[in-house]
Amino acid sequence: MGLGMATDNRPFWPKKRGAAVHSQLRVLQGNGVLGDWSAQVQHLIAAAVQAQRDGVRCLLPGAFALCGSPVAGDYVLRPDFLAAAQAALQQLVDASTAWPDVALVLSHPGLHGAQLAHTVSVVRNGRIVASGSQQHLGADAVLLRHYAGVATPPCLFTVGETPVAVLLGQDALTPACVQAAVAAGAQLLLALPVQPFHAGQPQALEAALAAQARAAQCPLISSHPVGGYDHWVFAGASVACNAQGETTHRLESFVAAAADMAVNGEGSTPNSLAPVRDQLSSLWHALVLAVRDYVEKNRFPGALLGLSGGIDSALVLAVAVDALGPQRVRTVMMPSPYTADISWQDAQAMADGLGVRHDVIHIAAQVQAFEQALAPLLAGTAPDTTEENLQARCRGTLLMALSNKFGPVVLTTSNKSEVAMGYGTLYGDMAGGFAVLCDVWKTQVFALARWRNAHDPFGTGRAPIPERIITRPPSAELRPDQKDEDSLPPYDVLDALLRQYLEQGASPAQLAQAGFAPELVARVLRLLRLSEYKRRQAPGGPRLSQTAFGHDWQVPMTHRFAG
Repeated sequence: MGLGMATDNRPFWPKKRGAAVHSQLRVLQGNGVLGDWSAQVQHLIAAAVQAQRDGVRCLLPGAFALCGSPVAGDYVLRPDFLAAAQAALQQLVDASTAWPDVALVLSHPGLHGAQLAHTVSVVRNGRIVASGSQQHLGADAVLLRHYAGVATPPCLFTVGETPVAVLLGQDALTPACVQAAVAAGAQLLLALPVQPFHAGQPQALEAALAAQARAAQCPLISSHPVGGYDHWVFAGASVACNAQGETTHRLESFVAAAADMAVNGEGSTPNSLAPVRDQLSSLWHALVLAVRDYVEKNRFPGALLGLSGGIDSALVLAVAVDALGPQRVRTVMMPSPYTADISWQDAQAMADGLGVRHDVIHIAAQVQAFEQALAPLLAGTAPDTTEENLQARCRGTLLMALSNKFGPVVLTTSNKSEVAMGYGTLYGDMAGGFAVLCDVWKTQVFALARWRNAHDPFGTGRAPIPERIITRPPSAELRPDQKDEDSLPPYDVLDALLRQYLEQGASPAQLAQAGFAPELVARVLRLLRLSEYKRRQAPGGPRLSQTAFGHDWQVPMTHRFAG
């Protein structure tokens, strides 16, 4: 498999010890399914057999390729899961006599005594020729919380005449581990990081790997997993760096890919650098990958969402169509007496433009039935959010009924700013199976809508979101002339405040010093604390930052801390 476009001819392999060294390595940037052992084994066997035919001498899948996913959670505590992983490994060992010249590098969970460790096994010609473990967890502990770092000698083996070493996870970014591998004789470093995506992560990882190669004066090839795994997204973008710390190869991000890397000590190898995506492009591709993989891997026939005519549901619809195609996406408009005519028109126009099925269910009768049933119990009280939320809960019930009947997963549409403030209705617009925008700030929602209108990355059409949806003041349309800013600060102010508090750890006093009114700070932080119980009941969605609710931001529901 070629690497596509060639750029310049900077040497990948340094001239060492006089003799020319020739070898070939193939990176497999794969996207699997946890616990689908048969599929993973067959995929790896097929890849290894093809590598043997192509003269490739080393096959490098990403971390935990044996298990199908870099995320296994508490399954790694189950003896039957670990036994299944060992059985899959043994199948590959037994099958490897069919590709005697290919070294298959496999990362997987393994036991070292009583300790669970991230383990690597190098399989070639009927046996495991080398093995090792991850020594330092560092930031990987978020994913590998049940694992322990285990000190083992560097995992060394040869590809042709070339000594290579495998570094797992954080070890590839730990100078002591890198230097130990080089001191043990490695002339090429193979890295298998397990970093999930967040904004800026692919570039930061590439820079960190390049810095290690430069410091060690040793070339490095890194294979990264790709795909959506529940709320975790992995970006791919596997890289190779030469001994000067220059990136010589970069695979495309957010897609499964394979690439050959020819190593020649006397010459050079053509470079291939997939473009580095900007932040909005990365966020869009991460959202699309997360939705596609959640639907596909959980075997939903498609996706369903309530289309309101507002920007959040419009953005979710555009993501869903890019992920699944229009034939697998369905929208439902559920107007109440407070739904504006332009909401009807814009929702219909967007659904028609993208070619999705669009239905309309009027909810006035259902809301009235709830109000009549509650009337004796609410007598003497003034209407408030109680009555408003009945509309949202009718909509949630109808969407879930369609999901139950026909099988598509309901995509919820609340953004991170709303989730932070509790500006959503439990069992209403928060009801569903996958919260697409739960880690996307409202200001990012607007930016992504404009980005998507200017780009067509998946060939489903430019400008899918009507301009009026983007420029209209946001509204839940649960009462006459309602606007979000009746209940919340302007989103640019709210997002700036919350980002400083959540991402930078600013205290209330520091927020006031930054120019936010103390009463606004107190109000926003109070709402943030009060809505924790809602977030605990919300569906999961893709993690796109380092401060995602429920994963990175975890606080008690019951407390009186005001900081």
